[in-house]
This record gives sequence, C-alpha cells and structure tokens, in this order.
Amino acid sequence: MRQPKIIKILKKITPAIGAKLIIEPEFGHVGQIIFKNGKKTLFRNHVFNINGLGAAKVAKDKGYSKFFLKKFGYQVCEGQVFYSKEFCQVIKSKRDIAAGLAYAKKIGFPVIIKPNDLSQGNLVAKVHNAKDYSVMANKIFKETDVMMVEKYYPGNDYRVVVLDGRVISAYQRIPLSLIGDGKKTIFELISQKQKHYRSLGRANHFLDDFRIKMNLKQKGFTKDSILKNKEKIYLLDNANLSTGGEAIDVTEKIHPDFKKLAINITKDMDLRLCGVDLINAEITKPLKDYAIIEVNAAPGLDNYASIGKTQNEIVEKLYLKILKALEKN
Repeated sequence: MRQPKIIKILKKITPAIGAKLIIEPEFGHVGQIIFKNGKKTLFRNHVFNINGLGAAKVAKDKGYSKFFLKKFGYQVCEGQVFYSKEFCQVIKSKRDIAAGLAYAKKIGFPVIIKPNDLSQGNLVAKVHNAKDYSVMANKIFKETDVMMVEKYYPGNDYRVVVLDGRVISAYQRIPLSLIGDGKKTIFELISQKQKHYRSLGRANHFLDDFRIKMNLKQKGFTKDSILKNKEKIYLLDNANLSTGGEAIDVTEKIHPDFKKLAINITKDMDLRLCGVDLINAEITKPLKDYAIIEVNAAPGLDNYASIGKTQNEIVEKLYLKILKALEKN
C-alpha cells in the first residue's frame, strides 16, 4: 500500500522538534507522536487530535455546519439536505430523492449535489438536468443516507487554513482540466495526467470516474475525442485536490478582510484548526461578495504538497506549526 504523503512529511519533521514517531507497520496510515516534553498524541493520516470531538463532528456534517454558519451571520451556499428512502422512513420525513429534485428545479439547474458527510470531493457533482440528478443522487444514497442539494455559484474557489487564530495557508483550487495538443484523445491525455500525478506522489484515481463521462457528454465530448491544440476543458466541476484539482498559493496575497473572515469562522465553529472553503470571491481584494462552501476540521494538505518543491516546503512548515501547537496544548 502506498504510504501517505503526510507520513513521509512527519518522518522528516518530527526529529526537528525532538519528537519520536511511531507508525503502525502493516498499513502505515496511523501513528503516535511522542514529544520531548512527554506529551503523546495519536493521529490517522492528516487527522490530528487538535480539535474537540464535538466541534469536529459538527464541522464534518455539511447540513449542521451550514445551519450554524448561517446562524452566526455568514453567507453560505443556499441549499438543503435530503434523505434516502430508508432514512426518510426512520425519521418520518418527506425530503426524499423526489423532493430533492423538486428543490433543484426550484432553485434552478445546474445545481451541486454531494454527500452530507463524506470528504475529499467524493461524489460531488454539478448536475444540469433531472436525469443527471437521478443518476448522481442514487449513487450518493448507496454510500450514505443524507445528501446536500445546493445552488451553483460560479467563481473562484479558495481554501483558507487557520490554526490557533492565524491564517497559515491560502490557495485557489482549480478543477481537474486538460489542454489538447491536436493529436491525443481525451482518454490518452487523462492517462498521461494521472501518470504524472502518481510520479508526484498524488494518489488521484480519476480515469474511471463516472462524473468525467457525464461532464464530457454535457460538453459534447467522449473519451475518444481529440481536443484542438491548446484547447482547455474542465473534466470535473468540484475543485478538490483529491479529485485531481490544482492549486495556486495566495497565502502572501490574501486580503486582511478574508483573513479576518476565516479566523472568525474558525473561532465561531469552536475549532483550532480549520479549512474554510469559499466560492465566488476575489480573495486578494477587500471583502465584497463570497459564499462559504463548507468548513473542514481536518484539512489535508498532502496533495497540495505534491504539486512541487515549494509547496512541499510550505506544507512541511505548516505541519511543524500544527505539531508545535499539539505539543504546547
């Protein structure tokens, strides 16, 4: 099994603070850090014991976190949760898959639909019609009982990472895309990109992602289509790095207004470490318009670190800050 990027980073940085690292040997995803002051902490991949369990659980649930963020006065993506047939029977709700479709029509296609409690961009999709909605909703309900249907907001997508009242990272997320050369098919270009990502240590598997086929069909392409030279298309609509997205670092360019916004959101959500995802915003300019996509109590930086040497060095410094925060408190 491929060792996660975070484990490689921890092996490098823990000696710098005199800490001992113990990794579970069979799968290599879980471990313990013993600091030189004697304090110990367990972790699993990029999930560290830095946030309170209750706050982390609320943040993971997109419906609950949306409720509280709106209650606190923040601008959130308009949306509602809907339930599988079985769960509707349990909780005696009429918000089933059909109600979700009615809501999607009410707010207007295209809409974003996604699992309420999964992460890393899993099963997130922009759907343009009732047929695509039905396909995606049924796939989601095979994995979980709660689905979020949201209004689609065009614009730039950013993640701002906050630790103990300070912004430690900010980057724009760009969806998985291809640029044609007038020769290779879309399938060949995808294969080439995935091979490149794997060489960087990015564990992206998007060759068989059914959402790509759905997206290509919407754009009038198939995997056998040949793009014109320098023609660019986006294969997915969500910009999560775990689904092949790319990142542009804006940590040094983020406007103080957005720093304050992300810090306040993290504080109000009762978190120490938080990734705040924003859409429809120009983060380098004064705060004017934005919508919060979601908050993440365990923002993974592994794929960001794999983009290049500079990004890897940035992430190493960020995880050092996280470890020092864990050692201190």
